[in-house]
Amino acid sequence: MWQIPKTTQYPIYQQIIALIETHIQDGKLLPGDKLPPERELAATLQVNRSTLVRALDELSARGIVTRKQGSGTRISEDKWGVFTGRKTNWRHYVSQGAFLQATPYLDKIKRLQAEAPQDIIDLASGELPVDLIPKISTPALSWQSFLSEESSEDIAGYKPLRSTIQKMLADNYDIPTNLDQIFITSGAQQALFLITQCLLKSGDAIAIEAPSYFYALSLFQSAGLRIYALPMDDAGVKLPELEQLYRKHRIKMVFVNPTFQNPTSLTMQTKRRHDFVALCSKMQVPIVEDDPYSLLHFDEEQEQPESLKKIDPDNVLYIGSLSKLMGSTTRIGWLVGPVAVVKRLAEARQEMDFGLSIFPQVLANHVLNDIAFTSHIANLRETLAKRRDALIATLPKEVTYAIPTGGFHLWCQLPNEKWEMRDFDIFLQHKLLVMPAFLFGVHESTIRLTFARLNEQDAPKVGEILQDIFTKKGRS
Repeated sequence: MWQIPKTTQYPIYQQIIALIETHIQDGKLLPGDKLPPERELAATLQVNRSTLVRALDELSARGIVTRKQGSGTRISEDKWGVFTGRKTNWRHYVSQGAFLQATPYLDKIKRLQAEAPQDIIDLASGELPVDLIPKISTPALSWQSFLSEESSEDIAGYKPLRSTIQKMLADNYDIPTNLDQIFITSGAQQALFLITQCLLKSGDAIAIEAPSYFYALSLFQSAGLRIYALPMDDAGVKLPELEQLYRKHRIKMVFVNPTFQNPTSLTMQTKRRHDFVALCSKMQVPIVEDDPYSLLHFDEEQEQPESLKKIDPDNVLYIGSLSKLMGSTTRIGWLVGPVAVVKRLAEARQEMDFGLSIFPQVLANHVLNDIAFTSHIANLRETLAKRRDALIATLPKEVTYAIPTGGFHLWCQLPNEKWEMRDFDIFLQHKLLVMPAFLFGVHESTIRLTFARLNEQDAPKVGEILQDIFTKKGRS
């Protein structure tokens, strides 16, 4: 592993850099892995220690490794450290792009999904399966009819759909809005992308929950933002830590998913919501509230918490989406905010030529106004609750968790053994697809199990596989 093909084409220190980068690309070196001590590595590579130090210093300056006196050199665990290539060629440009490459673990999941779809149990994919997509007929419109609907569209989106969203926000969340405060997007991620590109600038600091699926989104990295983890407890984000981050790093915006949070399914408690909103208002820090799951609550009798947008209409940008209700191919989302913000984002999208097709907007408006949509949501809640219960019933007693009251996910604490990143490959070897905590920005012995796709007949197999894994892990 530690051999360099010495040539005269590049200086030795650059060849060392290229070797380490290649091992990172190939998955031989993972975030957090410790390199051999400098004297030992220099001897193995048959180079002067000063040459090795020069290579490590450059890798450290680029964020690829971290060096600490007394602790040695490790591959950077910073999720947002960007790997850069070593030569001026296409591979270099692909490697150094701001959008993060998929991790080796996710690559292995995708490979299993493609090669052996019948052999796996998928508790990793966070999307609705086909059997839960609404069975609602589409409108019988001609091509000309669709095109004629473009007259009802402006840069903020299809007006009838915006009116439907306006009514839905009022009926379900008691959020009053004006039509010019609603912006239709191609899914929630387009809304997030436009926020990062238009309302923030490179070098700005933002805070996101830890853990959070936001860590998997390269769009924050592409905008050059500095990202700080915001710890949570059972009530939601910790406010003293938020204030500390603000004072230390001048946080410019906070991104949260306060209802049935992904991956924990935690719902921020009512008092914490009000205190959180009040603190952000005091610091004049805007909040982005991502809300894909709140309609998927399992207990009709339980009072649902207020949206952050309702608590503070002026300081919160609210993002909603149909992907968790109708399937990921829907690609319809919306952003609700001040008129000036909506106008700025809509104009920016138009300048970028990110126009939104009239077809999905017309179809989404038809579905949301169909009487069958209400029964679809009721059925979706009931089915998800049954799949949650089927999963919980099969889990070994060593697994601890909080029972989710809505959403897709179960956040499970594994037995006390220390789980390194490589250890999670054992799940893939058993063809059980799960999402380890490191994919959500935290290094814990925790996994996310998504029950939305769970076939209830497969549930007992999950328990058997987990028990087998824990037994083998305990022996190792």
